[in-house]
Amino acid sequence: MKSDSEIAAPIKLILSDVDGVLTNGQIIYDAAGFETKAFHVRDGLGIKLWQRAGFSFGIITARNSEIVTRRAEELGITFLRQGCQQKWDAAVELMQEAGCGPEQTAYIGDDLPDLAVMTRVALPVCVSDAASDVRKAATWITKLPGGTGAVREMIERLLHAKSKWDSLVVQR
Repeated sequence: MKSDSEIAAPIKLILSDVDGVLTNGQIIYDAAGFETKAFHVRDGLGIKLWQRAGFSFGIITARNSEIVTRRAEELGITFLRQGCQQKWDAAVELMQEAGCGPEQTAYIGDDLPDLAVMTRVALPVCVSDAASDVRKAATWITKLPGGTGAVREMIERLLHAKSKWDSLVVQR
C-alpha cells in the first residue's frame, strides 16, 4: 500500500463535483423559483491554500448554476465546466488547460456520474456519505460528508503529505 506522500507527490490538479461535495447535495428553490446552495467556508479556504501552494483546482458539474459561477469567481477558480453530462470529457479539457494528465489529477465526487472521472485519475476521493459504488472506487474517503468541509479535509491531507501545510498556515 502506498503512503500518503507517495500518493500525493504527483498531484497538481484537483477536480471537484459540486452538489454533494462542495454542498450537502440539497437543491433548494425559494418561492420565486430561485435556487440556493450553501458552501462551507473551510472548503473555500482550503481551495485558496491549495492554489497558493501553486496547484490548480477545477469544478465539473452536471448542472448549470449562477451560484457556482459566483463561488468559483470568489475563489479564483478559472477551471470550471457546468452542464456536463459527460464528466470525463470535461475533465480531459480541464486537465489540458491546466497542463496536467490523469496521473497528476485528483477528483472528489459523491455519486454515480463521478465514476467516469474517478476511475481514470491518479487519486479518486469521495465524501463519507457518497454512494456505495463511489466509495468502492475511491482511494481516499473523507471523514466528513459533502458540504461540511470534506474538500478542505482532502486538501489538508494532500498538503500535509507534500510537506506544504505548515508553510502555508504559519503566521509570520
